[in-house]
Amino acid sequence: MKYLLPLLAFLFVACGDPKPPKDHYNLKECKEELLDAKDYSAEGSIDRILVIKEKRKMYLYKDGKVQRVIPVSLGKNPVGAKQKQGDNKTPEGEFFIHRKLCSPKYYRSLCISYPRPSDIQKAKARGVNPGGAVTIHAQPKWNADGKGDSYTLARNWTQGCVAVTNEAMKDLWYAVREGVPITIR
Repeated sequence: MKYLLPLLAFLFVACGDPKPPKDHYNLKECKEELLDAKDYSAEGSIDRILVIKEKRKMYLYKDGKVQRVIPVSLGKNPVGAKQKQGDNKTPEGEFFIHRKLCSPKYYRSLCISYPRPSDIQKAKARGVNPGGAVTIHAQPKWNADGKGDSYTLARNWTQGCVAVTNEAMKDLWYAVREGVPITIR
């Protein structure tokens, strides 16, 4: 139960406020795409994602072949796997995309299936919260126009997520369906 409350709080906040503050993205177009099932295109689709943390790169695959390589930013503390909430580490392992999210803070997001039951079990054994709400997300509102991409891509700044440019997220958004596997190592 103690892990459920932070997750519910994230989902409530991340789905947007009917009157978002001025520093949030307009979610109308994104929400309409999700409601109308226009958030995926078979043309240009991918069937697997691989993130190599050490290289700070995301590899997009289709039928076993790399289709595109995208630079990424990671959690502020990028070395090693996520151990607990607040450690600013990006998780490592085999996951899948379990949801698409219109994000008032980061444009659009692809939710990663962390924590897995094994992550919850390990954290419980250590007496800590495993954390959650890990996503592949785009840029914060201050970089909506992409002029700060070189700045954000030159450092690890997230709280454990994988960040890409807004342009890269536009491509990912339409290329990925829920259930696509993602490996982070």
